Amino acid sequence: MPLLSPTVRAVAALSVTQLLGWGATFWLPAVTGPAMAGDLGITLPMVMAGPTVMLVVMALTSWPLSASFERYGARPIMVLGSLMGAAGLMVISLAAGPISYGLAWVILGLAGAGMLTTPAQIAVTEIAGEKARSALGMLILAGGLTSTIVWPLTGLMQAAWGWRATTLVYAGLTLLVCAPLHWAALARRPRQRPQEKAGSTDEPSAIDRPRFVLLALSFAANGFFTWGFALTIIILFEAGGLDHASALTAAALIGIAQWAGRMIDIVGGKRWSGFVTGLAASALFPLSFIVLLLTSGFLGAVLFATLYGMASGATAVARATLPLQIFPKQAYARASAQLAVPLNLSFAAAPPVFAAIMTSSGPHAALWLAFALSILASSALFALSLLERRRPAG
Repeated sequence: MPLLSPTVRAVAALSVTQLLGWGATFWLPAVTGPAMAGDLGITLPMVMAGPTVMLVVMALTSWPLSASFERYGARPIMVLGSLMGAAGLMVISLAAGPISYGLAWVILGLAGAGMLTTPAQIAVTEIAGEKARSALGMLILAGGLTSTIVWPLTGLMQAAWGWRATTLVYAGLTLLVCAPLHWAALARRPRQRPQEKAGSTDEPSAIDRPRFVLLALSFAANGFFTWGFALTIIILFEAGGLDHASALTAAALIGIAQWAGRMIDIVGGKRWSGFVTGLAASALFPLSFIVLLLTSGFLGAVLFATLYGMASGATAVARATLPLQIFPKQAYARASAQLAVPLNLSFAAAPPVFAAIMTSSGPHAALWLAFALSILASSALFALSLLERRRPAG
Protein backbone atom coordinates (compact mmCIF):
# COMPACT_ATOMS: atom_id res chain seq x y z
CA MET A 1 0.00 0.00 0.00
CA PRO A 2 1.41 3.45 -0.94
CA LEU A 3 2.32 5.50 2.10
CA LEU A 4 -0.30 8.21 1.46
CA SER A 5 -2.98 6.02 -0.10
CA PRO A 6 -6.60 6.42 1.03
CA THR A 7 -6.39 3.02 2.71
CA VAL A 8 -3.32 3.96 4.74
CA ARG A 9 -4.92 7.25 5.77
CA ALA A 10 -8.13 5.48 6.79
CA VAL A 11 -6.33 2.78 8.80
CA ALA A 12 -4.15 5.40 10.53
CA ALA A 13 -7.17 7.56 11.39
CA LEU A 14 -9.23 4.62 12.61
CA SER A 15 -6.33 3.33 14.71
CA VAL A 16 -6.40 6.63 16.59
CA THR A 17 -10.18 6.81 16.90
CA GLN A 18 -10.53 3.19 18.05
CA LEU A 19 -7.82 3.63 20.66
CA LEU A 20 -9.51 6.79 21.95
CA GLY A 21 -13.02 5.41 21.59
CA TRP A 22 -12.49 2.19 23.55
CA GLY A 23 -10.08 3.76 26.02
CA ALA A 24 -12.40 6.65 26.85
CA THR A 25 -15.50 4.48 27.25
CA PHE A 26 -15.32 0.77 28.05
CA TRP A 27 -11.87 0.83 29.67
CA LEU A 28 -12.37 4.09 31.60
CA PRO A 29 -13.79 2.65 34.86
CA ALA A 30 -10.86 0.23 35.14
CA VAL A 31 -8.88 3.28 36.31
CA THR A 32 -11.48 5.77 37.52
CA GLY A 33 -14.02 3.27 38.94
CA PRO A 34 -13.13 3.56 42.66
CA ALA A 35 -13.15 7.36 42.53
CA MET A 36 -16.45 7.33 40.63
CA ALA A 37 -18.03 5.02 43.21
CA GLY A 38 -16.97 7.19 46.13
CA ASP A 39 -18.09 10.44 44.52
CA LEU A 40 -21.41 9.16 43.19
CA GLY A 41 -22.31 7.23 46.34
CA ILE A 42 -22.73 3.91 44.55
CA THR A 43 -20.97 0.56 44.83
CA LEU A 44 -17.97 -0.36 42.70
CA PRO A 45 -19.86 -3.28 41.07
CA MET A 46 -22.53 -0.78 40.02
CA VAL A 47 -19.86 1.42 38.47
CA MET A 48 -18.39 -1.57 36.65
CA ALA A 49 -21.86 -2.47 35.35
CA GLY A 50 -21.71 0.64 33.15
CA PRO A 51 -19.54 -0.98 30.44
CA THR A 52 -21.84 -4.03 30.52
CA VAL A 53 -24.82 -1.75 29.82
CA MET A 54 -22.84 -0.22 26.98
CA LEU A 55 -22.17 -3.62 25.38
CA VAL A 56 -25.81 -4.70 25.69
CA VAL A 57 -27.03 -1.51 24.03
CA MET A 58 -24.41 -1.94 21.30
CA ALA A 59 -25.69 -5.46 20.69
CA LEU A 60 -29.34 -4.38 20.52
CA THR A 61 -28.50 -1.51 18.16
CA SER A 62 -26.14 -3.32 15.78
CA TRP A 63 -28.76 -5.32 13.90
CA PRO A 64 -31.04 -2.33 13.09
CA LEU A 65 -27.95 -0.41 11.95
CA SER A 66 -26.80 -3.13 9.54
CA ALA A 67 -28.94 -1.94 6.62
CA SER A 68 -27.85 1.67 7.19
CA PHE A 69 -24.18 0.72 6.91
CA GLU A 70 -24.91 -0.99 3.61
CA ARG A 71 -27.00 1.88 2.25
CA TYR A 72 -25.11 4.96 3.47
CA GLY A 73 -21.63 3.65 4.28
CA ALA A 74 -19.72 3.88 7.54
CA ARG A 75 -18.65 7.54 7.34
CA PRO A 76 -21.86 9.37 8.36
CA ILE A 77 -22.70 6.76 11.00
CA MET A 78 -19.23 6.96 12.56
CA VAL A 79 -19.35 10.76 12.64
CA LEU A 80 -22.73 10.60 14.39
CA GLY A 81 -21.39 7.93 16.74
CA SER A 82 -18.48 10.21 17.66
CA LEU A 83 -20.85 13.05 18.51
CA MET A 84 -22.94 10.72 20.68
CA GLY A 85 -19.77 9.39 22.33
CA ALA A 86 -18.77 12.91 23.30
CA ALA A 87 -22.28 13.52 24.66
CA GLY A 88 -22.24 10.32 26.71
CA LEU A 89 -18.87 11.14 28.25
CA MET A 90 -20.06 14.63 29.08
CA VAL A 91 -23.08 13.14 30.89
CA ILE A 92 -20.73 10.88 32.90
CA SER A 93 -18.58 13.87 33.86
CA LEU A 94 -21.69 15.67 35.15
CA ALA A 95 -23.37 12.60 36.73
CA ALA A 96 -24.85 13.11 40.19
CA GLY A 97 -26.03 9.57 40.95
CA PRO A 98 -26.86 6.15 39.56
CA ILE A 99 -29.64 7.31 37.20
CA SER A 100 -27.58 9.86 35.29
CA TYR A 101 -24.58 7.50 35.38
CA GLY A 102 -26.63 4.67 33.88
CA LEU A 103 -28.13 6.99 31.24
CA ALA A 104 -24.63 7.97 30.18
CA TRP A 105 -23.73 4.35 29.47
CA VAL A 106 -26.89 3.88 27.41
CA ILE A 107 -25.79 6.84 25.27
CA LEU A 108 -22.30 5.37 25.02
CA GLY A 109 -23.79 2.07 23.89
CA LEU A 110 -25.60 3.84 21.06
CA ALA A 111 -22.38 5.65 20.24
CA GLY A 112 -20.34 2.45 20.31
CA ALA A 113 -22.64 0.74 17.81
CA GLY A 114 -21.88 3.61 15.45
CA MET A 115 -18.14 4.11 15.97
CA LEU A 116 -16.39 1.14 17.62
CA THR A 117 -14.81 -1.98 16.04
CA THR A 118 -17.56 -3.20 13.69
CA PRO A 119 -18.14 0.21 12.02
CA ALA A 120 -14.37 0.69 11.80
CA GLN A 121 -13.93 -2.68 10.10
CA ILE A 122 -16.77 -1.87 7.70
CA ALA A 123 -15.11 1.48 6.91
CA VAL A 124 -11.82 -0.27 6.11
CA THR A 125 -13.45 -2.73 3.71
CA GLU A 126 -15.25 0.12 1.93
CA ILE A 127 -12.01 1.93 1.18
CA ALA A 128 -9.45 -0.90 0.90
CA GLY A 129 -11.20 -3.12 -1.64
CA GLU A 130 -9.07 -6.17 -2.47
CA LYS A 131 -6.52 -5.18 0.18
CA ALA A 132 -9.12 -5.27 2.95
CA ARG A 133 -7.70 -8.33 4.72
CA SER A 134 -4.23 -6.84 5.26
CA ALA A 135 -5.72 -3.46 6.15
CA LEU A 136 -7.99 -5.04 8.75
CA GLY A 137 -4.99 -6.85 10.22
CA MET A 138 -3.13 -3.56 10.66
CA LEU A 139 -6.16 -1.95 12.31
CA ILE A 140 -6.54 -4.83 14.75
CA LEU A 141 -2.81 -4.79 15.52
CA ALA A 142 -3.06 -1.13 16.53
CA GLY A 143 -6.12 -1.87 18.66
CA GLY A 144 -4.04 -4.13 20.86
CA LEU A 145 -2.34 -1.04 22.31
CA THR A 146 -5.49 0.46 23.81
CA SER A 147 -5.09 -0.42 27.48
CA THR A 148 -1.28 -0.07 27.31
CA ILE A 149 -1.54 3.56 26.21
CA VAL A 150 -4.84 4.77 27.65
CA TRP A 151 -4.70 3.34 31.19
CA PRO A 152 -1.47 5.18 32.17
CA LEU A 153 -2.74 8.36 30.48
CA THR A 154 -6.05 8.12 32.35
CA GLY A 155 -4.22 7.54 35.63
CA LEU A 156 -2.03 10.61 35.12
CA MET A 157 -4.98 12.85 34.28
CA GLN A 158 -7.04 11.55 37.18
CA ALA A 159 -4.18 12.17 39.62
CA ALA A 160 -3.79 15.72 38.34
CA TRP A 161 -7.41 16.79 37.73
CA GLY A 162 -9.81 14.17 39.11
CA TRP A 163 -12.06 11.71 37.32
CA ARG A 164 -14.69 14.23 36.21
CA ALA A 165 -12.19 16.47 34.41
CA THR A 166 -10.50 13.40 32.94
CA THR A 167 -13.80 12.21 31.50
CA LEU A 168 -14.49 15.70 30.16
CA VAL A 169 -11.09 15.72 28.43
CA TYR A 170 -11.98 12.44 26.75
CA ALA A 171 -15.32 13.94 25.68
CA GLY A 172 -13.45 16.79 24.06
CA LEU A 173 -11.02 14.45 22.31
CA THR A 174 -13.90 12.34 21.00
CA LEU A 175 -15.58 15.47 19.63
CA LEU A 176 -12.51 17.28 18.30
CA VAL A 177 -10.37 14.33 17.17
CA CYS A 178 -12.58 11.32 16.41
CA ALA A 179 -15.44 13.07 14.60
CA PRO A 180 -13.18 15.11 12.26
CA LEU A 181 -11.00 12.08 11.48
CA HIS A 182 -14.06 9.99 10.62
CA TRP A 183 -15.34 12.78 8.38
CA ALA A 184 -12.03 13.43 6.61
CA ALA A 185 -10.43 10.00 6.23
CA LEU A 186 -13.27 7.61 5.36
CA ALA A 187 -14.91 6.81 2.03
CA ARG A 188 -17.51 9.39 1.00
CA ARG A 189 -19.99 6.72 -0.10
CA PRO A 190 -20.20 2.90 -0.05
CA ARG A 191 -19.01 1.01 -3.09
CA GLN A 192 -21.71 0.51 -5.70
CA ARG A 193 -23.22 -2.94 -5.51
CA PRO A 194 -23.00 -5.16 -8.60
CA GLN A 195 -26.79 -5.34 -8.95
CA GLU A 196 -26.94 -1.56 -8.93
CA LYS A 197 -24.42 -1.43 -11.76
CA ALA A 198 -26.44 -3.90 -13.79
CA GLY A 199 -29.70 -2.16 -12.97
CA SER A 200 -31.39 -5.48 -12.36
CA THR A 201 -32.74 -5.70 -8.83
CA ASP A 202 -32.65 -3.91 -5.51
CA GLU A 203 -32.56 -7.15 -3.51
CA PRO A 204 -29.50 -7.19 -1.20
CA SER A 205 -27.02 -10.04 -1.42
CA ALA A 206 -28.15 -12.99 0.68
CA ILE A 207 -26.33 -14.01 3.85
CA ASP A 208 -26.17 -17.79 4.11
CA ARG A 209 -27.84 -18.55 7.45
CA PRO A 210 -26.16 -21.89 8.32
CA ARG A 211 -22.77 -20.27 7.79
CA PHE A 212 -23.84 -17.19 9.73
CA VAL A 213 -25.03 -19.28 12.69
CA LEU A 214 -21.83 -21.36 12.84
CA LEU A 215 -19.61 -18.28 12.61
CA ALA A 216 -21.67 -16.44 15.24
CA LEU A 217 -21.57 -19.47 17.56
CA SER A 218 -17.80 -19.81 17.25
CA PHE A 219 -17.12 -16.10 17.74
CA ALA A 220 -19.58 -15.73 20.62
CA ALA A 221 -18.20 -18.77 22.47
CA ASN A 222 -14.65 -17.52 22.03
CA GLY A 223 -15.64 -14.01 23.06
CA PHE A 224 -17.42 -15.29 26.16
CA PHE A 225 -14.49 -17.13 27.64
CA THR A 226 -11.81 -14.63 26.59
CA TRP A 227 -13.65 -11.68 28.14
CA GLY A 228 -14.74 -13.68 31.18
CA PHE A 229 -11.55 -15.66 31.62
CA ALA A 230 -9.41 -12.53 31.46
CA LEU A 231 -10.74 -11.57 34.89
CA THR A 232 -9.57 -14.84 36.43
CA ILE A 233 -6.12 -15.35 34.95
CA ILE A 234 -4.06 -13.87 37.80
CA ILE A 235 -6.26 -15.57 40.40
CA LEU A 236 -5.88 -18.89 38.56
CA PHE A 237 -2.11 -18.53 38.51
CA GLU A 238 -2.13 -17.86 42.24
CA ALA A 239 -4.50 -20.77 42.83
CA GLY A 240 -1.93 -22.93 41.03
CA GLY A 241 0.75 -22.02 43.55
CA LEU A 242 2.39 -18.87 42.12
CA ASP A 243 3.08 -15.85 44.30
CA HIS A 244 1.50 -12.56 43.26
CA ALA A 245 4.61 -11.17 41.53
CA SER A 246 5.09 -14.33 39.45
CA ALA A 247 1.39 -14.38 38.58
CA LEU A 248 1.55 -10.77 37.37
CA THR A 249 4.67 -11.51 35.31
CA ALA A 250 3.07 -14.50 33.61
CA ALA A 251 -0.14 -12.56 32.96
CA ALA A 252 1.81 -9.68 31.40
CA LEU A 253 3.19 -12.09 28.81
CA ILE A 254 -0.31 -12.59 27.41
CA GLY A 255 -0.33 -9.11 25.89
CA ILE A 256 3.01 -9.72 24.15
CA ALA A 257 1.77 -13.07 22.82
CA GLN A 258 -1.45 -11.42 21.59
CA TRP A 259 0.62 -9.04 19.50
CA ALA A 260 2.56 -11.98 18.08
CA GLY A 261 -0.73 -13.71 17.24
CA ARG A 262 -2.02 -10.63 15.46
CA MET A 263 1.24 -10.30 13.53
CA ILE A 264 1.10 -13.87 12.19
CA ASP A 265 -1.76 -13.15 9.79
CA ILE A 266 -0.28 -9.80 8.75
CA VAL A 267 3.09 -11.35 7.90
CA GLY A 268 1.86 -14.51 6.21
CA GLY A 269 -1.88 -14.17 5.75
CA LYS A 270 -1.64 -13.84 1.95
CA ARG A 271 -0.20 -17.35 1.81
CA TRP A 272 -3.16 -19.10 3.39
CA SER A 273 -6.91 -18.92 3.91
CA GLY A 274 -8.38 -17.10 6.87
CA PHE A 275 -9.66 -20.47 8.03
CA VAL A 276 -6.09 -21.63 8.62
CA THR A 277 -5.55 -18.75 11.05
CA GLY A 278 -8.93 -19.23 12.72
CA LEU A 279 -8.67 -23.00 13.10
CA ALA A 280 -5.11 -22.85 14.40
CA ALA A 281 -6.13 -20.26 16.98
CA SER A 282 -9.21 -22.22 18.03
CA ALA A 283 -7.03 -25.32 18.57
CA LEU A 284 -4.52 -23.40 20.70
CA PHE A 285 -7.17 -22.28 23.20
CA PRO A 286 -8.08 -25.74 24.60
CA LEU A 287 -4.42 -26.74 24.47
CA SER A 288 -3.52 -23.73 26.63
CA PHE A 289 -6.20 -24.66 29.17
CA ILE A 290 -4.91 -28.24 29.32
CA VAL A 291 -1.44 -26.86 30.10
CA LEU A 292 -2.85 -24.79 32.96
CA LEU A 293 -4.87 -27.73 34.29
CA LEU A 294 -1.87 -30.09 34.29
CA THR A 295 0.86 -27.74 35.55
CA SER A 296 1.32 -25.60 38.63
CA GLY A 297 4.70 -23.89 38.26
CA PHE A 298 5.89 -20.66 36.71
CA LEU A 299 7.08 -22.30 33.48
CA GLY A 300 3.63 -23.86 32.99
CA ALA A 301 2.00 -20.46 33.50
CA VAL A 302 4.39 -18.91 30.96
CA LEU A 303 3.60 -21.64 28.42
CA PHE A 304 -0.12 -21.12 29.00
CA ALA A 305 0.23 -17.34 28.60
CA THR A 306 2.10 -17.80 25.33
CA LEU A 307 -0.40 -20.23 23.79
CA TYR A 308 -3.46 -18.37 25.09
CA GLY A 309 -2.17 -14.96 24.04
CA MET A 310 -1.26 -16.10 20.51
CA ALA A 311 -4.66 -17.76 20.13
CA SER A 312 -6.42 -14.62 21.35
CA GLY A 313 -4.49 -12.36 18.98
CA ALA A 314 -5.02 -14.57 15.94
CA THR A 315 -8.74 -14.95 16.76
CA ALA A 316 -9.14 -11.16 16.83
CA VAL A 317 -7.88 -11.04 13.24
CA ALA A 318 -10.08 -13.96 12.19
CA ARG A 319 -13.19 -12.23 13.57
CA ALA A 320 -12.60 -9.32 11.21
CA THR A 321 -11.42 -11.18 8.12
CA LEU A 322 -13.42 -14.43 7.96
CA PRO A 323 -16.71 -12.68 7.07
CA LEU A 324 -14.90 -11.30 4.00
CA GLN A 325 -14.19 -14.85 2.88
CA ILE A 326 -17.55 -16.41 3.76
CA PHE A 327 -20.13 -13.81 2.70
CA PRO A 328 -20.49 -11.78 -0.51
CA LYS A 329 -18.24 -8.71 -0.37
CA GLN A 330 -21.18 -6.39 -0.89
CA ALA A 331 -22.87 -7.97 2.18
CA TYR A 332 -19.85 -7.60 4.50
CA ALA A 333 -21.24 -4.51 6.25
CA ARG A 334 -24.61 -6.12 6.93
CA ALA A 335 -23.11 -9.45 8.02
CA SER A 336 -20.55 -7.80 10.33
CA ALA A 337 -23.16 -5.61 11.99
CA GLN A 338 -25.43 -8.60 12.56
CA LEU A 339 -22.54 -10.71 13.92
CA ALA A 340 -21.88 -7.93 16.44
CA VAL A 341 -25.17 -8.77 18.19
CA PRO A 342 -24.23 -12.21 19.65
CA LEU A 343 -20.62 -11.10 20.06
CA ASN A 344 -21.42 -8.03 22.16
CA LEU A 345 -24.00 -9.96 24.20
CA SER A 346 -21.38 -12.59 25.01
CA PHE A 347 -18.88 -9.88 25.95
CA ALA A 348 -21.47 -8.28 28.23
CA ALA A 349 -22.53 -11.49 29.97
CA ALA A 350 -19.07 -12.98 30.50
CA PRO A 351 -17.64 -10.89 33.38
CA PRO A 352 -20.60 -11.27 35.78
CA VAL A 353 -21.05 -14.97 34.92
CA PHE A 354 -17.39 -15.80 35.45
CA ALA A 355 -17.29 -13.73 38.62
CA ALA A 356 -20.32 -15.63 39.97
CA ILE A 357 -18.76 -19.01 39.09
CA MET A 358 -15.51 -18.08 40.80
CA THR A 359 -17.34 -16.93 43.89
CA SER A 360 -19.55 -20.00 44.17
CA SER A 361 -17.35 -22.79 42.77
CA GLY A 362 -13.78 -21.52 42.68
CA PRO A 363 -11.28 -20.44 40.00
CA HIS A 364 -10.86 -23.88 38.47
CA ALA A 365 -14.57 -24.14 37.70
CA ALA A 366 -14.16 -21.02 35.55
CA LEU A 367 -11.20 -22.69 33.86
CA TRP A 368 -13.22 -25.82 33.04
CA LEU A 369 -16.03 -23.66 31.64
CA ALA A 370 -13.52 -21.84 29.43
CA PHE A 371 -12.13 -25.18 28.25
CA ALA A 372 -15.61 -26.49 27.33
CA LEU A 373 -16.48 -23.28 25.46
CA SER A 374 -13.19 -23.40 23.57
CA ILE A 375 -14.07 -26.90 22.33
CA LEU A 376 -17.51 -25.65 21.25
CA ALA A 377 -15.98 -22.67 19.41
CA SER A 378 -13.42 -24.87 17.67
CA SER A 379 -16.06 -27.42 16.63
CA ALA A 380 -18.35 -24.75 15.17
CA LEU A 381 -15.50 -23.22 13.17
CA PHE A 382 -14.41 -26.65 11.92
CA ALA A 383 -17.98 -27.42 10.78
CA LEU A 384 -18.05 -24.07 8.98
CA SER A 385 -14.78 -24.89 7.20
CA LEU A 386 -16.32 -28.17 5.97
CA LEU A 387 -19.30 -26.23 4.61
CA GLU A 388 -16.94 -23.88 2.80
CA ARG A 389 -15.11 -26.79 1.17
CA ARG A 390 -18.41 -27.95 -0.34
CA ARG A 391 -19.23 -24.49 -1.74
CA PRO A 392 -19.56 -24.64 -5.54
CA ALA A 393 -16.70 -22.98 -7.38
CA GLY A 394 -17.48 -19.53 -8.81
